[in-house]
Amino acid sequence: MADTDEDVRMVTAEGAEVASKPKHSGFWNTSVGLVLIILPIVLFLFSLAIGAYHVTPSQVIRVLLGHITGNMPSDVSSLSASIIWDVRLPRVISAALVGAGLSVAGAVFQGIFKNPLASPYTLGVSNGAGFGAALAIVLSLGAAFVQLFAVAFGLLAVALTFLIASRGRRNTVTLVLAGMLIGALFSSLVSLLKFTADPTEKLPQIVYWLMGSLSGVGFDSLLKIVPFYVLCLIVVFLYRWRTNVLALGDQEARSFGINVRRDRAVVVGASSMLTALSVSLAGIIGWVGIVVPHLARMLVGPDFRRLIPASVSLGICYLLVIDDICRTLAAVEIPIGVITGIIGVPMFLYFIYKKKVNW
Repeated sequence: MADTDEDVRMVTAEGAEVASKPKHSGFWNTSVGLVLIILPIVLFLFSLAIGAYHVTPSQVIRVLLGHITGNMPSDVSSLSASIIWDVRLPRVISAALVGAGLSVAGAVFQGIFKNPLASPYTLGVSNGAGFGAALAIVLSLGAAFVQLFAVAFGLLAVALTFLIASRGRRNTVTLVLAGMLIGALFSSLVSLLKFTADPTEKLPQIVYWLMGSLSGVGFDSLLKIVPFYVLCLIVVFLYRWRTNVLALGDQEARSFGINVRRDRAVVVGASSMLTALSVSLAGIIGWVGIVVPHLARMLVGPDFRRLIPASVSLGICYLLVIDDICRTLAAVEIPIGVITGIIGVPMFLYFIYKKKVNW
C-alpha cells in the first residue's frame, strides 16, 4: 500500500472505524517542522566549533566551504582547518548518525511491540554486538575488525531471535522473549571474555568500548557503514505507513491486506541493522532509543509518517548535545553511555509523571 496524505482510517479490534487525524495543524505544524529542520543544522555547526581548541562558527563554515570548493581561505590556520575537518567533523557526523539511527529504531520497536520501554536493543542486538567487539579486541584484530565483528554478531543475535520466535506462536510477545534470551546468552559470553581477557590491556579496552565513545571515529569507519546505514533508513522511511498499520496489531493489519510476517520482518530487520551499525561505530549507548521517540510523539503525535522524521531530527540534536557535554564537562572525556544514562533516566521519569509514556 502506498503512502497518502489523507487521514489513515483504522479499524479497532471491536470493528468500529476511527478516523486518525493529525494531532496538530496549521501554524503549529509549520513552526515545529521548521525547528526540527533548523535546530540539527545549528547544533551541528556549534558542535564543530566547541572543544578544547576554540574556533568560531564563521571559521567552521569557511573551512567546510573551503574543502568543498577546494579554495581554503588564507586567514584560516592549517591547525584550525585540520581540527575541524579531520578530528571534529567525523565525530560530529557519527554522533548525528548514531543519534538518528537509535531514535528511529526505538520508535519502530515501541510501536511494533506496543511497549513504551522497547528499545533498539530489545532483540539482543547490543549484547551480540558487544560480544563481537569484545572478541575482536581479545584476538587483537584491530579497529576495523572490531567494527566488523560488532555488526556481524549484532545481526547474528537478531537472526537467532527470529529463528527461535519462528518456532513459537510467531507474534510480537514471542519475538521479545526470544530477544531477551539471546541477549542474556551474549551477555554471559561477554562476561566470559572479560574474565579471560588480559586485565592490564584488553579488559580496559572492552569495558571502555561497552560504555560507548565517539573519540576514535574517523572517516574510514564512517565510510564502511554509511551506504548500509542510508539503505536501512530509506527502508524504514518507505515502510512508515505499514508500520502505522502493524502497530494496530496482527489482526487489524491483516484486515488492511498487510503481510504481517513479511512486513514486520522487513521493518524490524532494517531497524536492527541500523542499531548494529550504530553500535559498531560508537559502542553501546543506552536510553537514546527510549527517550527520544517519546519526546518526538509529544511534538508530532504517533503517526509514523511524522514520527520517523521527527525522531531523526531530535535524535541528532540529542546525541550532539550529549557528545558536546562529554567532550567539555571534564578534562578527561567521559564515556557517552554514562551521560545518556544520567540524563535519560530523569527524562523518562518526567514522561511518566506527565503521563506521556505510550507508543
